[in-house]
This record gives sequence, C-alpha cells and structure tokens, in this order.
Amino acid sequence: MLGRFKEIFDYKEMLISSVKKDLRSRYRGSFLGFLWTFINPLMQLVIYSIVFPYLLKMSEENYPMFVFVGLLPWIYFTSSIQMSTTCVVGNANLVKKIYFPRMILPISVSTTGIVNYIFGLVIVFPALILTGVKLGPSVLFLPVVMLVNYLFTTGFCLFLSAAYVFFRDLEHIISIVTMAWFYLTPVVYSLKIFPENVQEILKINPMTQFVSAYRDVLMYSRLPSLSGFLYVTVLSVIVFVFGAFVFDKLQKSFAEEL
Repeated sequence: MLGRFKEIFDYKEMLISSVKKDLRSRYRGSFLGFLWTFINPLMQLVIYSIVFPYLLKMSEENYPMFVFVGLLPWIYFTSSIQMSTTCVVGNANLVKKIYFPRMILPISVSTTGIVNYIFGLVIVFPALILTGVKLGPSVLFLPVVMLVNYLFTTGFCLFLSAAYVFFRDLEHIISIVTMAWFYLTPVVYSLKIFPENVQEILKINPMTQFVSAYRDVLMYSRLPSLSGFLYVTVLSVIVFVFGAFVFDKLQKSFAEEL
C-alpha cells in the first residue's frame, strides 16, 4: 500500500496537471470563467441572508453565516464523491491505454474540491468580518480540520470510483443517499433545536462533526470538541485506508471491466 502512495508522489506532476485541468474545465466556455468560483458562494450568501431566515424562522444569531460556513464543506464533500464516482469509467480510454497510478483519478477530484473550498474562503472571511464575527486564534486550527475533511472525502472518492466500475447503479444510489444525508447533517439547522438524546445520535454522523468543527474555528473562536474531533479524525483515517485498500484490490480488473 505504501508503495502505491510513493508511486503517486512520483507522478505528482500528473496529479497537479489533472487538478489544473479540472479547475479550468469547470467553467470553460462561460463568459466569466474562473470568476464563478467566487460568484457562486457570494450569490449563495446573498440568498441565505435574505430568504432563509424568513422561510425557516430560525432564531440562530448571524444565521446566514451559520448556514454558509456549514454549507461550503458539505458542497465540497458531496460534489467530490458524486464526481469521483464516475471518474475511472469516464477515463476508460486513458486507463486501458497507458500506465499511471489509477488512484490519481479520484484523488484529483477530491483535491480539486478542496482547492475550490479554499477559493470559497475568499468570500467567507470578509463576510464573517462584515457580519461582526471576530476571528480568534482558533482559526489557525482550520487547516487541521480541512486536512481531516480531505482524508475522509478522499477515502470515499477512492472507494466509490472503484466500486462504480463493477456496479453502475451506484451513481443513482449516491444521489439518494447524499440527499438523505443532508437532512441528517446540521447545515441549515442547529443541533440545539433537538433534545439532548437526539443530538447525541446526530453527532455519530461524521459530517455533523465536520460542520460543527468549521463553525467552531471560524464563527465561535474556539477549538472543536476534543472527543468529537478525535472521533472523526480516527474515522477519517479508517475511511481513507479502507478506500485506498479497496481501490488497490479492484484496480487489477479495471481494464477488463471497462
């Protein structure tokens, strides 16, 4: 397994090139091009500021930013796993014709997603300051949260991209699962609206821990819950190792299945 990751490092230029290509292709042909990376989150922030407080009747202080800070990592996670699911099949000709570490394909999708999240922070930080949020030293912990989030997401990307080669219904199943998962994750609502026993159940959801961690370091000037973040860190390592293991085992049959 370690040999696989060393091989990916040896092909790092291909990985970087793939990420750049993905970033360029997302907005190719559009008039504003790469500016959509910033316009999309900015427009979402405007919508949440005007519409959501009235629709959901939430009393959460600074509710638009409460939603926005939780939504960006959710978008990163769901867009990455949805796009990565078909990335091996979508590059079938490349997989069958030339040799390269196949793991680069799903890893590049997850890496592109985290880069887009970083671009989204260009909107988040000024918006937080303008809405009266005082950024504290806890914001220095943000890269740690992002790294753990990246491991978790990449593990899913590796597993799903390999599994989809053999099970093509997976793409549709993922759409249904992520829709249900969204409502089990406190993106547009606060955990505080539930009784304590329900809160504890929802905290088992790893995305609940991630969303809470991002809000803690960006909005509330505090470090994430030690037990919660330790739980999601261990789980992320397990998911990443499991995803890489499954991908490594299944990739031997990619060419004949494709």
